[in-house]
Amino acid sequence: MLNEFKTFALKGNVVDLAIGVIIGAAFGKIVDSLVNDIFMPLLGWVTGGLDFSNYFAALGSGVTAIAYEEAKKQGAVLGYGQFITVAVNFIIIAWVLFLVVKAINRLRAQQKVDEKPAEAPADVKLLTEIRDLLAQR
Repeated sequence: MLNEFKTFALKGNVVDLAIGVIIGAAFGKIVDSLVNDIFMPLLGWVTGGLDFSNYFAALGSGVTAIAYEEAKKQGAVLGYGQFITVAVNFIIIAWVLFLVVKAINRLRAQQKVDEKPAEAPADVKLLTEIRDLLAQR
């Protein structure tokens, strides 16, 4: 059983998947920083200094805080500003992944054009010629 597990774990697909997950996690942190530290402050500046991360609706009368983090400690709140931030984050990730996949597909198409088709073996050429001669009759 241990050998079977070792064979499974060391297959190329499993290792590739593990690498993809690790790179994806790191990429997610970069995009989070891009959204939270660059795009959302710019969006707040354009909209007159609004900070979307602090937009919330209190669900109880005991919530008196004006900051979202403090309001969460006081009671139930709907943090729709956080949702807006996460939605923008998702849109940016989806757009960047779309561009990456598009670039990879373009490179693959270019690679196919650059590759010469493999020359057929002599016996296949002979059979093709015979077929073509018979088809002409």
